[in-house]
Amino acid sequence: MPHLTRSLQRTSETELRPGVGVPGYAHPLLAPTQWGQLTRPGTPLHWVVLNVADGPGARPDPHCLEAAGRLRNAGIRVLGHLDTRYGTRNFGELISDAHRFVDWYQVDGFLLERCPADHAGLPEVRRTVATLRVIRDAAHIVLGHGIHPHPGYVELADQLVTFSGPWSDYRWSQVAEWTADHAPERFCHFVHGVPHPHLAEALRIARWQGAATVWITDHTDRGGSTDPWEAMPGYWDEFVSRVGTGVSE
Repeated sequence: MPHLTRSLQRTSETELRPGVGVPGYAHPLLAPTQWGQLTRPGTPLHWVVLNVADGPGARPDPHCLEAAGRLRNAGIRVLGHLDTRYGTRNFGELISDAHRFVDWYQVDGFLLERCPADHAGLPEVRRTVATLRVIRDAAHIVLGHGIHPHPGYVELADQLVTFSGPWSDYRWSQVAEWTADHAPERFCHFVHGVPHPHLAEALRIARWQGAATVWITDHTDRGGSTDPWEAMPGYWDEFVSRVGTGVSE
């Protein structure tokens, strides 16, 4: 059993409204079936990240435009992928990419990947998020820290990614106590390398730690040489079924 330090249950299971956040598939030309599966009726998707070429790309991509359009027509949020490079990315470049995502793909918001997590990064992230909300009305903003950041970040965005990493770390992970003051809908967990027999256990950890948006996959990063998020989990049907019903036993 995983080592869990949470002492208080934040809310009942029926209030969690769990769902799936897709961190970003491979290009639709490389994974057409997997993109098509996302619009299957009843799939409990919170949002899907569109990453054309480490961002929006140099020009509109008709295949990505079609994939994003199908999702949006099905009522599914599409988020543009913006890499902040832990706060080192030029502000103008970042905002220019955001404009392209909105102009070309009509995205509903943004995932800020490799987002700073310390107190010093707060002012620049606040500036960035405020600008993104001007660019896109009602933008859904997800900060991709991958760890528990300074608690000040929770006031800046709709959701925070407070875990992104391998199952070997996740199964023994600990939750920051300050998260207990906020609803589970504010937090996301991305976990790779989860063997099929441990899928239910991984979902239990997400529920106990209070993350309502999850992505769990059996793919691995092979020591950092591959992207574990670019393909659908081998147990996709079971994964979305368990998330959709809130049952992970």
